[in-house]
Amino acid sequence: MENKRPYGRRKTDENRQTSPTRSAGQRRSYDKDEREKRPARKTFTDKAKPYDDKPKAYRDKPKTYTSKPKKQAAKPAKDDGLVRLNKFIANSGICSRREADTFIENGLVSVNGVRVTELGTKVDPAKDDIRFNGSRIKGEKKVYLVMNKPKDFVTTLSDPHADRTVMDLINKGLCPERVYPVGRLDKATTGVLLFTNDGDLADQLTHPKHQVRKIYHATLDKALRKEDFDKILGGIELEDGPIAADALSYVEGDKTQVGLEIHSGRNRIVRRMFEHLGYKVKKLDRVYFAGLTKKNLRRGAWRFLEEKEIALLKMGAFE
Repeated sequence: MENKRPYGRRKTDENRQTSPTRSAGQRRSYDKDEREKRPARKTFTDKAKPYDDKPKAYRDKPKTYTSKPKKQAAKPAKDDGLVRLNKFIANSGICSRREADTFIENGLVSVNGVRVTELGTKVDPAKDDIRFNGSRIKGEKKVYLVMNKPKDFVTTLSDPHADRTVMDLINKGLCPERVYPVGRLDKATTGVLLFTNDGDLADQLTHPKHQVRKIYHATLDKALRKEDFDKILGGIELEDGPIAADALSYVEGDKTQVGLEIHSGRNRIVRRMFEHLGYKVKKLDRVYFAGLTKKNLRRGAWRFLEEKEIALLKMGAFE
């Protein structure tokens, strides 16, 4: 059997590498004298520090931290006296801003003799000749009034098919400014109705997102059953979507009369809620709208709002 080559081999005096300072077969000396002749080993303390190569002035300079410069706030746009055309029309008392946009798109408005149909157009009220249906629009002071609307009057500026409108009840001698109703009450509904030529406020009070509070006194053709009472509070499904009253109560224990609080401004919403459940509304009176009531106002009468009432309306603090 052949002798296999070993995995390793022992070093002998012949194949062992020798140091130039000692002869073959001589053991390594660990004498102190010999150790002192050897060059000293470098340690980590001998290595140059990263910043040693930098100038001393730089090393001694205290470290500072800087943040990114903050963006300067945009400067407010310079007031050049221009206003959007729809806002000017609304503020003149003709209509609301949304209605003004429709009139502009339909070509009913001209500026300096040129018909304007582009939304967003700006005008200079002090210099431009702005006309609606050929009549020049003039800026008017803002006025606000509340009316106790009577029955059988249509809530509109004009209606060729209506015998009487709410505008017929406003004395032009006392209120020469052209005002218009904010929101609608149907012909048979009575109660609180606001008028103004302030288009911005009108938009605020009629826009669904502002959830303006309204309270109605309804007289039904029969007693309101408990299960239907609960349905109105819990919510019912109408053809244009679900609706629920915010509050509901019987009036002085009479179950044919109820007080209903609601925020929705959908057309004929109170009547449709009761009709959906099989009731007919014999009388409907709005007793509260955006903080206003009909107190001390007989049917068909109106009054100017006080400064405090106007301020609350503009602040939206009418709840």
